[in-house]
Amino acid sequence: MCLAIPAKVISVEGKLATVELAGTRAQARLDALGEEVRAGDWLLIHTGFAIRRLDPQDAQETLKLFDELFSSLEREDAG
Repeated sequence: MCLAIPAKVISVEGKLATVELAGTRAQARLDALGEEVRAGDWLLIHTGFAIRRLDPQDAQETLKLFDELFSSLEREDAG
């Protein structure tokens, strides 16, 4: 199973973007995207590669679902 995660673009230098999620910054390659990426865009990141641009609302909804999943798992571990 593969997992991709939404991240917000902070800056772009050539084919490399600095992205941020929950206060953590990382680098993401843009080679797999055939479109221009700018600071403020949301991208779906998988293994360090941007695989898709996301609508900001879709990104926020996905992050909310991740939060709900993690909360559910924490409750299971505590129970």
